[in-house]
Amino acid sequence: MNTATLSKKAQAEHDRAEAIAYLRELFANDSRDGGPTVRTILRHCSPSGMTRDISIVYVDDAGTLRNITYYAALALGWTLTDRTGSRAIKVGGAGMDMGFHLVYTLSRVLFAGESAGDAGYILRQEWL
Repeated sequence: MNTATLSKKAQAEHDRAEAIAYLRELFANDSRDGGPTVRTILRHCSPSGMTRDISIVYVDDAGTLRNITYYAALALGWTLTDRTGSRAIKVGGAGMDMGFHLVYTLSRVLFAGESAGDAGYILRQEWL
């Protein structure tokens, strides 16, 4: 497909589909018990506590650390920022674990319709 002739909206949809496909393939190769685990890193919290910038990394079976923040932001359609010099996803809200919220939502986007249970729990989350 020639992406140079796509409208901005069509390009964004194309990029989102590619990011989802990449992440699904990456996590499909995880053979560990309990499924894939992603780690979240808090990069910034606003003074009001209502917005956080969070990065996501994944360690595959071979022990390779992969920063998947960019692909997760594309897959979710959420804002990507680099306020602190590291890419992070801007997550709004308060009153709950926002790292869990980020990973749960990503898991639902990636695995919708594939799980007999709640697709949001396919990916596990841990803070770094």
